[in-house]
Amino acid sequence: MVFQDFDQISERRRLERKQKFRKRVTIVVVSLFALLIIIAAGVFAIISSNNHKQNQKNEPSKSSESAKPESSQASGIQSIIQSVCNATTYKDACHSSLKKAVEDQPSSSAQPKDILKLAIKSTNDELSKVFEKAKTLKFDSPREKAAFEDCTELIGDAKEELEKSVFGAGGKMEELVKNEGDLNNWLSAVMSYQQTCIDGFPEGKLKSDMEKMFNSSKELTSNSLAMVSELSGFYSNFQISKPGRRLLSEESGGSRLDEDGIPEWMGQEERRILKGADKDKPTPNVTVAKDGSGQFNTISAALAAMPAKYEGRYVIYVKEGVYDETVMVTKKMVNVTIYGDGSQKSIVTGNKNFADGVQTFRTATFAALGDGFLAKAMGFRNTAGPEKHQAVAIRVQADRSVFLNCRFEGYQDTLYAQTHRQFYRSCVVSGTIDFIFGDAAAIFQNCQIFVRKPMENQQTIVTAQGRVDSHETTGIVLQNCHIQPDKDLIPTKMTVKNYLGRPWKDYSRTIIMETIIEDFIHPEGWLAWEGEKGLKTLYYAEFNNKGAGSKTNGRVKWAGYHVIGKEVANKFTVMPFLQGDWITAVGAPVHFGLN
Repeated sequence: MVFQDFDQISERRRLERKQKFRKRVTIVVVSLFALLIIIAAGVFAIISSNNHKQNQKNEPSKSSESAKPESSQASGIQSIIQSVCNATTYKDACHSSLKKAVEDQPSSSAQPKDILKLAIKSTNDELSKVFEKAKTLKFDSPREKAAFEDCTELIGDAKEELEKSVFGAGGKMEELVKNEGDLNNWLSAVMSYQQTCIDGFPEGKLKSDMEKMFNSSKELTSNSLAMVSELSGFYSNFQISKPGRRLLSEESGGSRLDEDGIPEWMGQEERRILKGADKDKPTPNVTVAKDGSGQFNTISAALAAMPAKYEGRYVIYVKEGVYDETVMVTKKMVNVTIYGDGSQKSIVTGNKNFADGVQTFRTATFAALGDGFLAKAMGFRNTAGPEKHQAVAIRVQADRSVFLNCRFEGYQDTLYAQTHRQFYRSCVVSGTIDFIFGDAAAIFQNCQIFVRKPMENQQTIVTAQGRVDSHETTGIVLQNCHIQPDKDLIPTKMTVKNYLGRPWKDYSRTIIMETIIEDFIHPEGWLAWEGEKGLKTLYYAEFNNKGAGSKTNGRVKWAGYHVIGKEVANKFTVMPFLQGDWITAVGAPVHFGLN
């Protein structure tokens, strides 16, 4: 018994020594990890400090902001402000706005995420001031008055998305990383709304005055976008996971599917719809029919009857017919599905146009503003004709919008991909000049692009992307599409100059990849907008295209034009560019990578 007890004691002591050793190892590992973080933070601070010193050489006006703060907390805040402002384009505006914001809220903690929230709040405050100043201007002509009415709506949208951005900046740094895609999406839209407001005014002194007024708020919006990327990138270097981003399985082409073949994370109402016998024609809430066989004769009436606080997806079935009406899916109408009997059978049509005195923004036959919008087997037309200039068939502002097997017909400015994330699959788009345009992050996959015959002495241009700032995460991507002449252009296709795109704004971004480009496209491929405007700052790229018009040896020699490889092209596929796991939620076919 004595030896047995001694053995037990020895074993117990051995285990205790083993546990102590493990604790020491754990302490060492944790200490090393903490040391690495401290070193990384130090390196980040040194780099930021060096960058700031270099910037001070180039920008001596900032030297007054380097005065020593009165407290250690203030010192920490000023250090963070200095670091994040180094990543922005408009550093003076960054320093001055954040300095004032911190003074107004002295209790703010010295955390980068708090500085970001203050930056976004400062942008919102500045936008309010700008708009109040704009109200004091005198608007004489009907077009000026109409432009200001549009501006009122656009700035309201901008302020709403700035408020969402403040909330999305999150309480923890993990939330900032998780929400990076949404924050970039919302803030890019805010930038676009301001520019659209300015663009609505006719050329002249009033427009110049408006542009000057919005200069400060646009700079602050740009800075907020830069901070999102800078802070999220810094945190990601420490391998903080993005819990909100769902991993995609190869089998599903998207999110994990349940036993019914439906993404597991979808809502119950959407599950109910997709479990119907015919997924292409889900059970509708209401039916629209011109012959009186449905509950409504117009699409607008069906939308007006939608409950104010409807839970789930509201489905409208549009029977075969041509519906001559102006339709708007408002921002309050979220998760609306509209499907028809075919894109050449169920058609919404109109003929509003710029030549008749209507703002381009208001010429759209159909406007989709409510998030989560889905259209299937529908046609959208503007029949104004090429002589009426800007005449939009559809304007899309809805975030996470999907169009399947739809048809968009017009001439100049057919499809206005205005803002947010948009996905088009197996659609047909036709037009003459800038007929796919806007400042959305939009991918057109497996689509047919038809170039129609323009008026005499006109050129045709497929795209006119409107990115106004280098930090915006927007652009037009044509993937696995077919760019071809329409039947009316074929007889004269070699006498008309036809181009893939031109830079509507300075940072215009368009990528055409894995697409068939027929021989009617001019060898230079791309057209300047006006002089040297945007030629150094735009981003136009081509990858692995096919067809006689895809040869790149004769393309433009602009600094912003690129022939890219697979690694770069992958950045413009559905997941990285649109954070596109939401596309599978509506049962849409989608290809997530390159062919």
